[in-house]
Amino acid sequence: MVLTKEYRICMPLSVEEYQIGQLYMIARHSLEKSDSGQGVEVVENSECESEEHGKGQYTEKRVHLSNRLPYWIQAVCPRVFYITEKAWNYYPFTLTEYTCSFIPKFNISIQTRYENNNGSTENCLKLPEDKLAERSVDHVDIAFEEIDPKHYKQEEDPKYFKSKITNRGPLIEGWRDYENPIMCSYKLVNASFEVWGLQTRVEDFIQKCIRDILLLGHRQAFTWIDEWYNMTMEDVREYEKSKQVETNEKVLQKNADEAENQINGEKNNENKSSLSFD
Repeated sequence: MVLTKEYRICMPLSVEEYQIGQLYMIARHSLEKSDSGQGVEVVENSECESEEHGKGQYTEKRVHLSNRLPYWIQAVCPRVFYITEKAWNYYPFTLTEYTCSFIPKFNISIQTRYENNNGSTENCLKLPEDKLAERSVDHVDIAFEEIDPKHYKQEEDPKYFKSKITNRGPLIEGWRDYENPIMCSYKLVNASFEVWGLQTRVEDFIQKCIRDILLLGHRQAFTWIDEWYNMTMEDVREYEKSKQVETNEKVLQKNADEAENQINGEKNNENKSSLSFD
């Protein structure tokens, strides 16, 4: 059975502001993470169109993260592998899919819609009754939930941050009930890993990872507001392109270094084996 959760993440922004902030955050976050073994390689970034949603932006990325997985997942994965992310952005609606060629029964799909409210829409994604019955709702508070200590920075903590440009922040207890503007990201996440003996454990792990990323990313999008607030869509697209080039260079170099180290390691092992027969 596919594990389905709906995450609701409020932000002290308008939906229109968030569009710029989200693009900026993803580009910058991807570049920073490429230094820690979680590189994101951009394969394609182009315009797309849908009869239902109109014109949008399609992106395809390779998320390199094998050395960041727990040992019990690494045991069934090759040493170096990547997950493919395909995203169709018809803002304020987006669809994202994650697959892995090595594990064909692994799949994550995320439907997202953004609204100018504090998470009060009961069925924002217009799910049928049977899907509503399967869904669990999780409200994510960017200010008062703890993040992994290794990712914590006080300057990225909404409880302490104050924007010099917008004068927003710091956020205090109950902020979602009175902040103006305020918007909500409604994300329906379906996680499926149909491998006997690992399904429940891996699906729970996937949902936890997604929640952790959402919490960190949205904290950063807000606390980086002074960096992106005065950007136009053209500005942020140019920023996105420049960061994608930097990120790809880092990821490709890292993969080349790992491949060289692996080859050298195998050669050393061969030399040791030949010496043992001398």
